[in-house]
Amino acid sequence: MVDLSMKLKENARNVMLVLAYDGGRYHGFQRQKNAISVQNILEQKLAVLFGHTIELAASGRTDTGVHAYGQVVNFFTIGTIPIDRVVKAINSLLPDDIVVQKAREMDMEFSARHSAKDKTYIYRVQQGELLDPFLRNYTWFVKKSLNIDLMNQALAMLVGEHDFSAFQAAGSAPMHPVRTIYRADCEKQNNEIIFTFWGNGFLYHMVRNIVGTIVNVGLGKTSIEKFREIFYSKDRKKAGATAPAQGLYLKEVNY
Repeated sequence: MVDLSMKLKENARNVMLVLAYDGGRYHGFQRQKNAISVQNILEQKLAVLFGHTIELAASGRTDTGVHAYGQVVNFFTIGTIPIDRVVKAINSLLPDDIVVQKAREMDMEFSARHSAKDKTYIYRVQQGELLDPFLRNYTWFVKKSLNIDLMNQALAMLVGEHDFSAFQAAGSAPMHPVRTIYRADCEKQNNEIIFTFWGNGFLYHMVRNIVGTIVNVGLGKTSIEKFREIFYSKDRKKAGATAPAQGLYLKEVNY
């Protein structure tokens, strides 16, 4: 198989893919040496399709069990398959829990990671007396009723440019903790509560740590005043537990 690094990059094309996947059986998106990830599978199948080794760049990684409606990746290729045939061709090779939705040829400067302007995540919480077994891998089941008004009051504090250190994963790689959030709210949809977070970037485990803390507000365990104190303390130890991975979805990335 041809190694693209041995070819002149000026002869390559820069291809962007938008894909959806069920993260349930994968060890996250990012390539793994001793486990199966979405990136492992996608790169293997793209290599078959294009005839050379493929190295993907992604808009961001998702953890084990996290899903995506609109993950974005790009790669360079010297393959000649027309762009309008890529979606059908690659989906014929992929397992059913990974689906490429769009393929587009981009300029050479485009990067799925570095060109992204904003991202939207959603988090699904299932409510009710009994767990729906068909949703157990796609939602977080919280039996006790959650107060949506209180949760939205707390979520409103997150909108704007803030230091989100209180919701950064403990022990994660150091990174600038200031992010701008354009939308943070929740709404009831049938027996689910859907949380939406739209921002220019997110820290590792940030959304899941926010949801874990906000649910305590909805349960009456944490007051609005206490949530404000947690947020501005910049101390992860004061925030709630990390919400389970299976309720989180990368919804959309904008460029």
